[in-house]
Amino acid sequence: MFVNSIMIPKNKSHYLVSDQKIGEALKILEELDLDSLPVINEDKYDGIVTRYRIYKYLFENDALPKEQILNSVEVSEIAAYKDIFLNGDEVFEKTLVVLKDFPAVAVVEDDGTFTGVVTRFDVLEQFRSVFGMNKPGVRIAFTSVEAEGRIAKLAEVTKNFHENIISITTFDETDKLVRRIVLKVEKAANIKQFIKKLENEGFRILSIYED
Repeated sequence: MFVNSIMIPKNKSHYLVSDQKIGEALKILEELDLDSLPVINEDKYDGIVTRYRIYKYLFENDALPKEQILNSVEVSEIAAYKDIFLNGDEVFEKTLVVLKDFPAVAVVEDDGTFTGVVTRFDVLEQFRSVFGMNKPGVRIAFTSVEAEGRIAKLAEVTKNFHENIISITTFDETDKLVRRIVLKVEKAANIKQFIKKLENEGFRILSIYED
């Protein structure tokens, strides 16, 4: 899945226009209960304004009246992180590296045009879906030797037992010889027999959890 598929398009996004005053920006941030918003200058991405940067600017310019600053300084003057954005063709899991520091990140075309935003919440929701957290079932964690045909064998066993797979994820062990697999299936009457068959086929069960 790519970033474009989980992006909130511009017409549904919240953003600031470069000539808006920071007082208005602060009010919008507070009303939306957000910590930051992208800034747009004639459809081009122009950085991010955060509550912190507004408060910092007020503190550093405390010789001037607060209301004067809020009503005269434009957001473009304090916008930062102009090199922090996504292009839309990244796989969504890579967005976590960027979103660990920002609740939302702009999606920008090659010419700088702002097309929308990706939020940390939406990315985490996708991870919930990947791990099958939105549907009840039985989560089985097991290991398999790293050999050709093991995933095919898992698929064969699953098919023979008519198990309905909710999610499947794999993880490499550090020695690269064993692969960890987490399989979530819908709970069925034959779940114990299914698990026993997995063990007979050489899959070592680590844990079983029903949610």
